[in-house]
Amino acid sequence: MRSPIVLVPACVTQTGAHLSHTAHLKYVAAVAEGARCTPLIVPALGAATDFEALLAAADGVMLTGSPSNVHAGLYGEAVLDPSLPQDAARDATTLPLIRAAIKRSIPLFAICRGFQEMNVALGGSLHQAVHGVAGMADHRERKHDTLDQQYAPSHRVLLDPGGRLAQILHGAASIMVNSLHGQGIHRLAAGLAVEARADDGLVEAYRVEDAKGFTLAVQWHPEWRFSENPDSVKLFRAFGDACRAYKAAR
Repeated sequence: MRSPIVLVPACVTQTGAHLSHTAHLKYVAAVAEGARCTPLIVPALGAATDFEALLAAADGVMLTGSPSNVHAGLYGEAVLDPSLPQDAARDATTLPLIRAAIKRSIPLFAICRGFQEMNVALGGSLHQAVHGVAGMADHRERKHDTLDQQYAPSHRVLLDPGGRLAQILHGAASIMVNSLHGQGIHRLAAGLAVEARADDGLVEAYRVEDAKGFTLAVQWHPEWRFSENPDSVKLFRAFGDACRAYKAAR
């Protein structure tokens, strides 16, 4: 029996003199080795995407992190800092893909930017600069640190004791996570249930409350050296198991 196919939407990035569709190896590896599924990188073609064809082949969707931000216009705001990177092609691809995947109960795992774009796709909004919000911590990485330092555990998140995340993590009350984001949840979209918060109250994980399948989003980066982190191993294994169950059921 073939392994489940997991769609991994790409970013549009500059590679030398040319624009490219890209997905970091760490995400692709986490799908292949952590979830034990077959990753399929989806180009960011926006409205030119045949979503029906993609979702007919898909057993799961994983939304990756990215240096770019979801465009603020998509939740009714002006862009606060135009110097920060945007990716309109990714926005135009992932937002309709998210809504279509949830409608079909396809397992969905969203990470960092994916966590933010899923909230926006369902009608929520973002803090464009969490560090500028009174009472909030600075959740950004230090740009001059090494990658190992940037992705090291930075703060704890408190898990909802009755939530899906706590269940996956075998009843843990809190876990330590890395933190590499400037934006974060402001208004949580209707129908989403908080799964974890940072000590400053910022939402760090949520699920689609009435979804029939696996729909989990996290603000941190479990894909980074996932095999060395028991919590990350559990997350990707649970996602992969959900993809296998979806594949077997259809």
